[in-house]
Amino acid sequence: MTLLRPLPLIGLGSLAAFAFLYFSFSAIGKAQNLPGCKVVSDSQVLLQEGQVDPSQTVAFWQNSPISPPSYLTQTLPQSEINVLGISDGENKWIEIDLGRQQLTAHEGDQIAFQSLISSGLWNSTPVGEYRIWYKVRSTKMEGGSRLNGTYYYLPNVPYAMFFRGDFGIHGTYWHSNFGRPMSHGCVNAPTNIAEKLFYWTQPSLPAGKYAVRSSADNPGTRVIIHK
Repeated sequence: MTLLRPLPLIGLGSLAAFAFLYFSFSAIGKAQNLPGCKVVSDSQVLLQEGQVDPSQTVAFWQNSPISPPSYLTQTLPQSEINVLGISDGENKWIEIDLGRQQLTAHEGDQIAFQSLISSGLWNSTPVGEYRIWYKVRSTKMEGGSRLNGTYYYLPNVPYAMFFRGDFGIHGTYWHSNFGRPMSHGCVNAPTNIAEKLFYWTQPSLPAGKYAVRSSADNPGTRVIIHK
């Protein structure tokens, strides 16, 4: 008889442990699977300056490890950067066509350049009219969920241009499936296109700097996103 008395307690203890693990894993899954490009702020100096961190040699995309390419440390010649920055900024605007998965850089009545992109798959890319509020040459992003295979840890994300909170346009080295949704809400662009866009758009980057925020004197370029 004495051996049977602890069994209800054991059953209750197991149930409590199961409930704890269930809600813990559920919370982790929900907390990590947030919309936009979640910037990691553990390296504040590098984050503020926007410099490439060469010590970051391992990344993760959809739970799988990948190696960031070495070309991320390279940049356009200063002469080409100067040419991209010429002309009235108010004549420039970016169009994101979610239906066509296409980015078009407009300058007045002319098309400066055009490219396929990848918009949000796991979370929707927001539709509307915005302005770039922050540009950074290189940053680190982390998010998704290990439970459903969407976890990402991406150091040295190149040429990020944020237009609404954590939503931005940036270069992409972890996939090349442009023309179809792939992201967590941001606009993934080929890195060479993002690089041109970075120096073509406003706010203008001060000489010797790797990041800039928009201001009344240095406003951001318009970004129009539609379906």
